[in-house]
Amino acid sequence: MQVTVELPDQVARQWGETPDAVGRHVMEDAAIEGYRAGRLSHRQLGEMLGLDYWQAESFLKERGVPLDYSAANLEADNATLAKILARS
Repeated sequence: MQVTVELPDQVARQWGETPDAVGRHVMEDAAIEGYRAGRLSHRQLGEMLGLDYWQAESFLKERGVPLDYSAANLEADNATLAKILARS
């Protein structure tokens, strides 16, 4: 989906000098906010910005965004690891 947003020039220049630069920064800000609010998953953030898993991880880290990794995620990962190790 393509979305058009109109911004006052003075506001838009805070994000960049070209329409492409402004668009990219607005997308990045929207992705970060969506991730923080729980509306976007790590994978969805990466898809939105054209990043693979590790690039998305670096993107979030560089911007000081904490990873959404709960105790339930840790338990699930531990169970998966236990299954993998049991097969070895």
